[in-house]
Amino acid sequence: MSSRLAALGFAAYLIALVLTAPAGLLDSRFAGLSDGRLRLSEARGLLWSGSGRLDLRAANGRGLLSEELRWRLLPAHLLQGRLAFELQPEQGQSFVLTAGWRGLELASAEFALPATALVALQPKLAPLQLSGELTLNLKQLTIGRSGWSGNASLHWYHAGSALTQVSPLGDYELQMTGEGGSTQVTLLSRQGPLRLEGKGAMDAGGKLAFLASARIDPEFRAALEPLMRLIAVERGDGSFELQLG
Repeated sequence: MSSRLAALGFAAYLIALVLTAPAGLLDSRFAGLSDGRLRLSEARGLLWSGSGRLDLRAANGRGLLSEELRWRLLPAHLLQGRLAFELQPEQGQSFVLTAGWRGLELASAEFALPATALVALQPKLAPLQLSGELTLNLKQLTIGRSGWSGNASLHWYHAGSALTQVSPLGDYELQMTGEGGSTQVTLLSRQGPLRLEGKGAMDAGGKLAFLASARIDPEFRAALEPLMRLIAVERGDGSFELQLG
C-alpha cells in the first residue's frame, strides 16, 4: 500500500513539474542530448505548451535551420519515461519530437531552407553565390551526443548561381544515412544541364570526405565551364571532379 502511494505521489509530482516548468528548460535538455546541434532558442511559455525557435546546426557549428514554432506536450509518453512534443512550424506540417535516453528523435519532419544552408554544410561553395529552393526531409532521425543516426534527404530545386545566366542549373538530391557516428552521403541529379553525382562520408566530428563528378550538356558548356573551374578540376573527357573535405 505504501509503495503504491509513493508511486502515485511521484507521478503527481512529475505531472506538477511538467505543468509548471518554464519552457527554457527544453533548450538545455535539447542541447545536452544533441551535443549542442539542436537548440530551442527564444523559448516562451511552459514545458507543457509554448513557442520558440528551433535551431539545427551542422557538425561544424554553422546554422542549417532556424524555424519559429509552437509545441504541446504529449502526456501519454510520460508513462514510458520520455518527453514527447508535437511541434507545429509556422509553415508546413506538424511532427513529433521525442527526448529519450538515446537522444532526440524526430520523424517525418520537413523544413524549407535558404540556399545559404549549402554554404553552412560546405564553405567551399561560397564563391558560387548559390540560389534555389532547399527542402530538408528528416524521415527518421536520432540526434545524440555521439552524432546522429537515421535517414534524411536534402532536395535542391531550381538550383542557380549569380555567376551565370543559365538558370536553372538543375534539380538535385543529397541523401544522407547516419549510423554509429558516420554519415554516408550520396548526391544525385534529377534534371538540368549540369549533372552532378557523388558519394562520400562524414564522421561524427563533421569532417567530410566527398568526391563528385560534373557533366555539362554540350549546348551549355561554353556558359558553365568557367563556373565549374572555380571549384572543380577539369578532366580530359570534358567532365569535372569536385573534392570536398
